[in-house]
Amino acid sequence: MAPPVHVFADTPSAGTGESPVWDERLGLLWWVDIPGAALHRTDPTTGRTETWPLPEPVGCLGLCRSGALLLGLRSGIHRFQPGESRLERLAAPEPDRPGNRLNDGKVSPEGRFLVGSMHDVEEKRPRAALWRLDPGAKACAMLADGLVISNGLAWSPDGRQLWHIDTEAPAIWLWDYDPGTGTIANRREVARPDSATGQPDGGAVDAEGGYWSAGYTAGCLNRWLPDGRLDRVVKLPVRHPTMPCFGGEGLRTLFVTSARGEEPGPADGRLLALDVGIAGVPVGRFAD
Repeated sequence: MAPPVHVFADTPSAGTGESPVWDERLGLLWWVDIPGAALHRTDPTTGRTETWPLPEPVGCLGLCRSGALLLGLRSGIHRFQPGESRLERLAAPEPDRPGNRLNDGKVSPEGRFLVGSMHDVEEKRPRAALWRLDPGAKACAMLADGLVISNGLAWSPDGRQLWHIDTEAPAIWLWDYDPGTGTIANRREVARPDSATGQPDGGAVDAEGGYWSAGYTAGCLNRWLPDGRLDRVVKLPVRHPTMPCFGGEGLRTLFVTSARGEEPGPADGRLLALDVGIAGVPVGRFAD
């Protein structure tokens, strides 16, 4: 039996909602609208949403231990103080790749920020890469190159494996991840879902190690296991889900962002919430 899905009808309808991140200190959910160049913060108990307009398209966000945020904008990774509405650029990983923008990014369990890129127009060419920003660093380290749309970052419960996607391939991978150095190695392909299964977008990991992937082209969430099995499919009332995130009490609510697309239905572009019967793994905070 499919779990009931709550649609936050009073939250903004995003062109492409993305990067939901649960803030356990505040009990609030942060997320972004990429083409709308907006940062949102929603109270899931009331649906009330605060919005900060940004000067550029924003692909992702991460929380910092200090209470600030990291934002992946077109021009690079910025530190943002919501109370001051002030941006401070920390690094620009791709000044030599015009047309690229930062896409999916997430903070690792030990406090680094990983972020991938994509080309805004030529989305079929391998011009993208995966980058890592270490605390205190002035530049990013490249982890992988030759990607089309880097996406789907999430860590295993023990923090030693990294899920990663190229949405255009479409391929879902697992890397060995070293928490001591932030390096990745030994990439292996877990799955290569087709459009009917759901072209993979953002992802989140549950406490049992299952990987919840937004099936962008199939209006669903797919739970993949590390051995490549498609363990569960949950249909959603949106055509284009973009990224799940565990949050709420005990990390037992799965929040999902979505995109409007062409001829949107009433829920497309909205924030969703559902209980899939399992808790999630907490996401790290950048060690600033």
